[in-house]
Amino acid sequence: MRIALYQPDQAGNVGTIIRLGACLATPVDVIEPCGFPFSDRALKRAGMDYAEVATVTRHPSWAAFAAADVGRLVLFTTAAAEPLPAIRFALGDVLLFGSESSGVPPAVHAAAALRVRIPQASGTRSLNLAVAAGIGIFEALRQTNGYPQ
Repeated sequence: MRIALYQPDQAGNVGTIIRLGACLATPVDVIEPCGFPFSDRALKRAGMDYAEVATVTRHPSWAAFAAADVGRLVLFTTAAAEPLPAIRFALGDVLLFGSESSGVPPAVHAAAALRVRIPQASGTRSLNLAVAAGIGIFEALRQTNGYPQ
């Protein structure tokens, strides 16, 4: 199981997700470019000391990430028809989250094997990226019995 972030805009969210990945023993892929200077210093400030414990892979572009063939892509998006409770995760899935400001482009939507939305109250637009990643990875790990021991 992996978390992948497509061109994230906010260092704080990336740092929080890196911390989440470290705590749940889940690798994190960051697909660049980012909307902030991606530096160890910025991430350490946002993710505290967890940046050193986490497994983070940086990909210079979507093409580079796609070429890595990391696993089945499960895109979390407000544009999906399938609600999270209806999804069945598998070992090796990559939970992909779009940028905070623009999500992902149509080509990335098309590359995803599954498109998932997290149910939320009517009239609300979207969850914070780090919150959505936490909800998604926790459910995926629950289904696959993948919690760290």
